[in-house]
Amino acid sequence: MYEYFFILPIILALLLGSMSPGPSFLIVAQAAMSKSRAEAIAISFGMGTGAAIFALLASIGLYVVIENVPWLYALLKVAGGLYLCYLAYKIWKSSKVQNEEHIENNNTHGIFKSFLLGLITQISNPKTAIVFGGVFAAFLPADVPEYSYILLCISSFLVDTGWYILVALILSTKKAQGAYSRHKKKIITLFSGFMGLMGLKLATNI
Repeated sequence: MYEYFFILPIILALLLGSMSPGPSFLIVAQAAMSKSRAEAIAISFGMGTGAAIFALLASIGLYVVIENVPWLYALLKVAGGLYLCYLAYKIWKSSKVQNEEHIENNNTHGIFKSFLLGLITQISNPKTAIVFGGVFAAFLPADVPEYSYILLCISSFLVDTGWYILVALILSTKKAQGAYSRHKKKIITLFSGFMGLMGLKLATNI
């Protein structure tokens, strides 16, 4: 059992990475306040699934690939940055839609779309790939115990999903949604502005 203790610092590092402000947090927060708790939680599951995918890729050497193929990293940054700019535009555009038109029904279609939004947002950020690759490179032992990669993928999923579900639960309260309704335009402008700036920085900082 002790041979699996190396997973603990990996979980802590990934949790701290998830808790740092970024596009993933903005997407979950905006959904929780402006749409519904169910959709925000669905986005959280999408984020967790993306984290599990990154964990799997990092386990097979994503960090090494990106370090040795710089043009691939540059391409991923441009693509990810443009996607964040697109999300910023979508968030800004939502401010022009009336609340009753903007909130979707909590049906399977809406939940699945939210899940995909979380998944695509997570995997479109190459910096997340670098974080996973760097953390795994730093803490993985030379002789990795059996089933370690499965445990790492599950742990990554639980860390990201758990954190963003917590964010969704806090920001989907009536008090938070009431504050959003009163200051909708300001909040959306702030969110879309931050998202757009992060996208531009990511796409141009090659």
